[in-house]
Amino acid sequence: MQQGQPMIIMGEDAQRVKDKDAQEYNISAARAVAEAVRSTLGPKGMDKMLVDSMGDVTITNDGVTILQQMDIDNPTAEMIVEVAETQEDEAGDGTTSAVAIAGELLKNAEDLLEQDIHPTAVIKGFNLASEYARGEIDEIAESVDSADTDLLRSVAETSMTGKGAELDKDTLADLVVRAVQAITVEAEDGSHVVDLQNLKIETQTGRPASASELLSGAVIDKDPVQDGMPTDFESANVLLLNEPIEVEEADVDTSVSIEDPDQLQQFLDQEEEELRGKVDQIVESGADVVFCQKGIDDLAQHYLSREGILAVRRTKKSDLTFLKNVLDAPIVTDLDDLSANDLATGSIRRDADDELFYVEGGNSHGVTLLLRGSTDHVVDELERGINDAIDVVSTTVADGRTIAGGGAIEVELASRLRDYADSVEGREQLAVESFADALELVPRVLAGNAGLDSIDLLVDLRAAHEAGDQRAGLDVFTGDVVDTFDAGVVETAHAKEQALSSATEAANLVLKIDDIIAAGDLSTSGGEEEGGAPGGGMGGMGGGMGGMM
Repeated sequence: MQQGQPMIIMGEDAQRVKDKDAQEYNISAARAVAEAVRSTLGPKGMDKMLVDSMGDVTITNDGVTILQQMDIDNPTAEMIVEVAETQEDEAGDGTTSAVAIAGELLKNAEDLLEQDIHPTAVIKGFNLASEYARGEIDEIAESVDSADTDLLRSVAETSMTGKGAELDKDTLADLVVRAVQAITVEAEDGSHVVDLQNLKIETQTGRPASASELLSGAVIDKDPVQDGMPTDFESANVLLLNEPIEVEEADVDTSVSIEDPDQLQQFLDQEEEELRGKVDQIVESGADVVFCQKGIDDLAQHYLSREGILAVRRTKKSDLTFLKNVLDAPIVTDLDDLSANDLATGSIRRDADDELFYVEGGNSHGVTLLLRGSTDHVVDELERGINDAIDVVSTTVADGRTIAGGGAIEVELASRLRDYADSVEGREQLAVESFADALELVPRVLAGNAGLDSIDLLVDLRAAHEAGDQRAGLDVFTGDVVDTFDAGVVETAHAKEQALSSATEAANLVLKIDDIIAAGDLSTSGGEEEGGAPGGGMGGMGGGMGGMM
């Protein structure tokens, strides 16, 4: 106050939300994100259709894909999206579970805040519960041998179920496991390391998913630059080139005045000589096949074809990098320094029907998973599911621990957390119990998405676990409580630990905020829409998510 007048320290367009209003605002935004993906959880989860600003359509039930493509510009909501992204990066799967648990934690925390329990007590209780739960996961988890193909196949099938691979999950799971085992090496300390750089996924439409196959080496979806070129080599000298086989252009704009037709012919002859020189360098090196990342001039194509050299232009950078791993060859960037030592030996085969090149190196560990689907939308969703399955199986091989799925681990942890809560003093005990309640969201949502009675099934699950069956989970196809581990519903322990850790940290980060100060509206896009304060909805969230839900 200054002479009885308030001191203005914020701009006219600034917005400020404090105390309980700020907490309500943040919790509402975070819960909206969680509820947006909750219906996609589990084998019976529904899909979302996402239409971007260009009109491109994505149909998926993959949590991280949905959240990344939704037009979210609310700062709190974006913090929850980061949970899914972290889960995807660290574990490869479980993104929807992580986000749903984070949303449920905040919902339960809101009830505690209304009972005048301080946010710091809630945060401490959540941290205690998360640490205890992750320790219990390690105690419950069962070890897995990297050579146990059947168990790894169950892990892959569990990850893929409900993601567009339902009908052919047996075939695809087998391909995933074989692919991961092909690129797994044993470290000096006896642990197993999965080198995903030696695995590439290619997609092709027009055929069913059951026609997918695992191929040794690389698959290049390109055509020869000329039809007359040879396409099959038992043992070829292969050149990987990142330089155009074209006439070099001047760095600056130039103009040339020609007074005599002979001068024009001189220029043309000079260009031809330059191209001929580049081709001669390739021929002298002994190369039989050239995969070029850049362009190849028509005249150079003619010279290469005449020399019996197979040339492929505009090879994708990712394909060239993978060929480098498969063939154990360098990528040449300057033809002037080309020598026979820059070439690699490999077999080349052309599939005329699929219009693909199959490239295999002598001692390579690289493999290609060729996924097929009837349409672009089908194969795109299939690829997302296969990527998740590969990540999960890779994590299982490296981590060596598995747990029962179908909500079994969540119900078991909730039971143990309630027992643990009795030993926690103070108001943190209530937060630990709320954490346990939040974990049971997973079996409840699994049941609800399958059209089953979530309350009755949760009661049955609790009874089974109290009777000592810690692997009792939900079979969403029959509606029964079964030993999900024996039924083949198997998850990786690392993914569940990461989900609990990410969800807890995100929830605590939101709870710790008691003051929001924004220079404009409460969004991250800087748009002109108003309504950032609680009274006006959820700021950018309303427009961004309203278009999808």
